[in-house]
Amino acid sequence: MGTYVELPGVRTWYETEGSGDPVVLLHGGFCTNETWGPQRADLAARFRLFLPERRGHGHTPDVPGPASYQDMADDTAAFLEEVVGGPAHLVGWSDGGIIALLVASARPDLVRKAVVTGASFLPAPKCAAAPGLLDQMSPDAPELAPFREMYAAVSPDGAEHWPVVTGKLTGMFRTQPNIPTEDLARIGAPTLVLSGDDDVVSLEHTIALYRAVPGSELAVVPGTSHALLMEKPDLVNRIILDFLGEEPVETMYPVRRRA
Repeated sequence: MGTYVELPGVRTWYETEGSGDPVVLLHGGFCTNETWGPQRADLAARFRLFLPERRGHGHTPDVPGPASYQDMADDTAAFLEEVVGGPAHLVGWSDGGIIALLVASARPDLVRKAVVTGASFLPAPKCAAAPGLLDQMSPDAPELAPFREMYAAVSPDGAEHWPVVTGKLTGMFRTQPNIPTEDLARIGAPTLVLSGDDDVVSLEHTIALYRAVPGSELAVVPGTSHALLMEKPDLVNRIILDFLGEEPVETMYPVRRRA
């Protein structure tokens, strides 16, 4: 079961599960917490999970004005302060990974470790593996049908608000994020960059992100797409749990991580 918290500017729905060190799961664009289904049991067995749904997603209402990754990152920082009560591990998928990067860069005091999956630091036209991807994201597009159904089932704004949210998010994807590499270079939290080998974010961009975040680790899951969390959950969960729960091994022939 979930509940609401009044954050500055947005009444935010969230759920909790498990016990241990806090982990905040940050869902992708168009999504609800339902998409974390393949991860919840494994992660809750080791950690205390917090699952907020962002403005205009799931049970959390939309707010006036355009969508902004920075606003969502500010909401997440407020959630960490007011609900979690301090720093946590951040695990973000897609848009959630972008938000994790923004929070880790601006608020290092709130982030222990970060896992960013299928994330980018530039707008979709500059990093997408498939040209014209955004042109397929109309409110009635078959590709968005599962997300449209999730939205209609729980949104306090009603199913009729879906085209508004779709327009806001696709507009955001075309122009955001724009995270300077010098901001990524300021991230001090241990970071895992995770991707499918056939992700909508190009592998070249994922590698650029990995190289920009100091000391980060990289995992590319074979035989998966942007939906790797659902496609190979056992493997992905093991990778995430190992990263969050264990200290890095001392490698024999370091190059990038050489002191």
